Amino acid sequence: MRLYPAIDIKNGQCVRLRQGQFQNIEVYSNNPAQIAAEWERLGASYIHLVDLDGALVGHGVNDEVIKEIAHTVKVPIQVGGGIRSIQDIEHKLGLGVSRVIIGTKAVESPQFVREIISVFGADQIVIGIDAKSGMVAIEGWEKVSNYNAVSLALEMKEMGVKNIVYTDIAKDGMLQGPNVEHTKAMVDATGLNIIASGGVSCMKDLEELSLINVSGAIIGKALYEKRIELDQAVELFEKKSLDK
Repeated sequence: MRLYPAIDIKNGQCVRLRQGQFQNIEVYSNNPAQIAAEWERLGASYIHLVDLDGALVGHGVNDEVIKEIAHTVKVPIQVGGGIRSIQDIEHKLGLGVSRVIIGTKAVESPQFVREIISVFGADQIVIGIDAKSGMVAIEGWEKVSNYNAVSLALEMKEMGVKNIVYTDIAKDGMLQGPNVEHTKAMVDATGLNIIASGGVSCMKDLEELSLINVSGAIIGKALYEKRIELDQAVELFEKKSLDK
């Protein structure tokens, strides 16, 4: 199970939201690149970035910060937030990121996903499925669609998608544990590489996720509040699983 330390960027700062609410924000650092370098030093093999401003307005806002992070660390980066076109994807990859996360656009236009998989390949595309009570949320989590999360994932699989970030919004930033039941349903129903996101608060949460065969777990607030030490978590859940 790969661990992805999360860096959420708003107004150029490293922040965390509670339940995806933009009015409910904590600033952790004015230097996201410095944070990324620290996660790399502690053993991160991949870093997860979100342009929160971009997710809300529908186009990239914090590209300079993303570029700086990509040039600061040697490990690969995945980034989401406001990526809605082939040009957006090309631009983000040009900043030095390894793969992009498509959320809202995948719900609005599944055929777009088929197109970008054919252009960029499945390895550079991740679909972000963010759910409230099993239903997919879009536009920076401001709206809930009529899509069932598992149904959307299965549709994405038909389009050639391999990787999905599955976020339970009710759990995100709350440190109440991930939604293991819904995440397991996603893993079992799709057979895709599911990266669990939202609610990870302690090593026990990571242990529960590792038991349901997710391919990865995103950790945010628990790292910033020192409830999880990244180097210890990497040793336990990433290196040991690779050694098997």
